[in-house]
Amino acid sequence: MEKKIETDILNRVKFLAGNLQIMKNTLDTASKVPFDNEILEFLDALSKMIINDPMSRKYPDVITFAFWIRKGSLNRLRFLYEQSLLENIWLGRGIAFHITPSNVPVNFAYSLASGLLSGNRNIVRIPTKLYPQTKMILDSINKVLLQYEKIRPYIIIAQYERDQIINDFFSDLCDVRIIWGGDQTISELRKSPLPPRSTELTFADRYSLSIIDSDVYIDIHDKARVAENFYNDTYLSDQNACTSPRIVIWTGNHKDKAKTEFWNQLYEVVKRKYVFQDIQGVDKLVSSFLAAVALKEARIIQQKDNLIVRIQVPELRRSILEIRDSGGYFYEYDCDQAMELIPIVDDNKCQTIAMIGDKGWIKPLIMYGIKGIDRIVDIGHTMDFGLTWDGYDMISSLSRKIKIESS
Repeated sequence: MEKKIETDILNRVKFLAGNLQIMKNTLDTASKVPFDNEILEFLDALSKMIINDPMSRKYPDVITFAFWIRKGSLNRLRFLYEQSLLENIWLGRGIAFHITPSNVPVNFAYSLASGLLSGNRNIVRIPTKLYPQTKMILDSINKVLLQYEKIRPYIIIAQYERDQIINDFFSDLCDVRIIWGGDQTISELRKSPLPPRSTELTFADRYSLSIIDSDVYIDIHDKARVAENFYNDTYLSDQNACTSPRIVIWTGNHKDKAKTEFWNQLYEVVKRKYVFQDIQGVDKLVSSFLAAVALKEARIIQQKDNLIVRIQVPELRRSILEIRDSGGYFYEYDCDQAMELIPIVDDNKCQTIAMIGDKGWIKPLIMYGIKGIDRIVDIGHTMDFGLTWDGYDMISSLSRKIKIESS
């Protein structure tokens, strides 16, 4: 059945890329094949536009996104899918409706790029609060679209207040809905029904942790770089991103020495770079006291101030993350065997492990059949986006395969 544009509903929407007429064109535009050449050209041009903006150097997350969408980078990704794409016909599912979170400024850009690379037309709802990073990427998108008029129907970026009528409208239009946000956001969006043949990807509340082999860390020459990398994993998003480690697991034979050096190095980075709000100090103090009471034999480790709050726990329990905070609030645990981590990783809310050390150390834990852990990365790379995310293959999930049977 032909979909109709409801002008009275869309008049309540602020278009940051696209407009009402382009929205109408979107409905009549064909899907593309994954890794379409014109899409790759557009994303490469967007990458260059962002990198050439001198202000982008202030934001590592923006630069990381720009490098990810370079043509060379995307061609390497296309190569991974090449055999399957050659053996079958793949097309974007149609219209992808993206709902992006308020706590990760560049998330909307990665979600949009995934939709484009999968061959879809995209309607992206972004939060009403615009971070500088978000605005910078939006400005670049609109500038590059002036050179790529044929791509315009594939990119609609919209803002609106929480409004179920608008959610209903966009959900009814879409062939796939992608929800990035907390469990509450997902529950709210699911009040808006999807057409029977439409699908949905949800990226719910998750948590992540770091594992540091003290023996390996002690031998690292550039410990200041490690501190910068860990800062980017955590403080850059105020620890609000699901990829941000909240628990630091220490292994090896030099735990105490490694801890002293690691936290001192991190403190210097935080003191130099982080904008600390007074309310954060109060919140972290309250949370640490609550944890000390609720978690048996937990110990608050004395620091110079509360730019970094550390709580040593004698055992790992799933309830440990019921008391958590942001902006530099960490639990620590001394670990001898990977299987000790079962209480916190045998949970589908456990997402990323950021490591210093041999990643093979954790393999027996995964082979045990745990429910959690979707990614194992080096410290400093927790926010690096990939086309496999939270266990979803974004290309295959956002496109459809037309099977051609051999005769």
